[in-house]
Amino acid sequence: MKNILYLLLLSLLFSCQASTEKAEHLGHIHAFIEMVAADVKPIALSEPMESQMVDKLWEDVIAMAENAGIGVFREPELVQTSLFPSSVASGKEVLIFHKENSLAAYLDLKSNLSKLDSEAAARRFGRLLGYPSHYINHLLSKNTDFQSLPDFGIQATNIFLYYKDLQGADAFYGQLLGLEKVSDYTFAKTFQISLDAYLTIVDESVGRHKADEPKTVAIALLTDQLPEWYAYLLEKNVPIKYTYKPKTDNAHDGFVAIDPEGYLLEFETFKQHPENELLMPQLQKFDPLPTTDPSIAAGLGFYGAVFWTYYEDLQEAEVFYKEKVGLPLMVDQGWAKVFQASQTGYIGLVDERRGMHNFTEKKGSSIAFIVNDLDGWYQYVQTQAPFPLHGEWYEGAEKRYQAFVGTDTGGYFLEFNSFNQHPDNDAFLKLLKP
Repeated sequence: MKNILYLLLLSLLFSCQASTEKAEHLGHIHAFIEMVAADVKPIALSEPMESQMVDKLWEDVIAMAENAGIGVFREPELVQTSLFPSSVASGKEVLIFHKENSLAAYLDLKSNLSKLDSEAAARRFGRLLGYPSHYINHLLSKNTDFQSLPDFGIQATNIFLYYKDLQGADAFYGQLLGLEKVSDYTFAKTFQISLDAYLTIVDESVGRHKADEPKTVAIALLTDQLPEWYAYLLEKNVPIKYTYKPKTDNAHDGFVAIDPEGYLLEFETFKQHPENELLMPQLQKFDPLPTTDPSIAAGLGFYGAVFWTYYEDLQEAEVFYKEKVGLPLMVDQGWAKVFQASQTGYIGLVDERRGMHNFTEKKGSSIAFIVNDLDGWYQYVQTQAPFPLHGEWYEGAEKRYQAFVGTDTGGYFLEFNSFNQHPDNDAFLKLLKP
């Protein structure tokens, strides 16, 4: 009698476990079905399962999928790309939840896999799964030797501007705009815009660019004090290119001023808007960095910066920053794309047909990234060549910094820096987070 009771209890326990396991699988599957039905993902994959488990689930899965208006495909040999380890589904089945065209796209990828290089195949599979480029980059970095700039640690963003009258530019940014000067090399002076976004003014006689080169860049200074800044700049007789005309339901407001030698400064506020839904939570994490003088536009300053660059082929530039540099896309305006590089520093790509500048071969500026592991990033760029190098690794005078330079698809110089212990860097290094 005891043996019979024991067997009954054991049978009941196994039955409950099997029922719980089945319910867990179906719960996960329901979530994937919902995402495909809502077009959040072109296809979705179940976890790899033994065929016996798929058999147990099949009738329920079919009913759930039909109710949602999508299909289910039993895949005994999941396509193998470098997006996942090759053993991820070995010997098991995967259910592919799909709409008609998406399944056709998956099967086409599988049949043409041998014609694609490894990274291209993985990215194509990742896009079918609805993954953004920065997550595809992350998966590739786990399973291959692929890496992108964020893997080496971006401490800050910076932009280099070039002047004939460096003293005049120093007074404009330091005294008139009230930005704090965090380093002074005499020929180059760096100002802090926000938490980790900087601006460096350079004497053109010793800099990489000349002051008469086209100033094909604009700097958006992000602030919620547009009326105060506009009134203040008018009072100081700063030239205004585009006046302040706030609107009710648009994605952003702003106006454009001109610095002493012609660089465009866009004072801008991004607003709650469908276009900005990814960006706004990030912007709201940080308070404005106060100006050095409380009398300057109420002393509240800026909470971020966007460095706008201009392209003939915007799509090519977008792919470059997504897949080669590896930055996440935060705002897509169609003709302009905003990528996050640091906590408060952004790179904005603009179609030259719609922007404030036309494309030019030469640009009187360089975009810079301060990198935690500069040596590692340089070695990777040398071996993998994600973009052309402009010269070689070099050190600044007195070994205050080291850097190397590459170029993007539009010909902009991308400078990558790290800074050493030196009296001229003391204030700057305190601000840079490892």
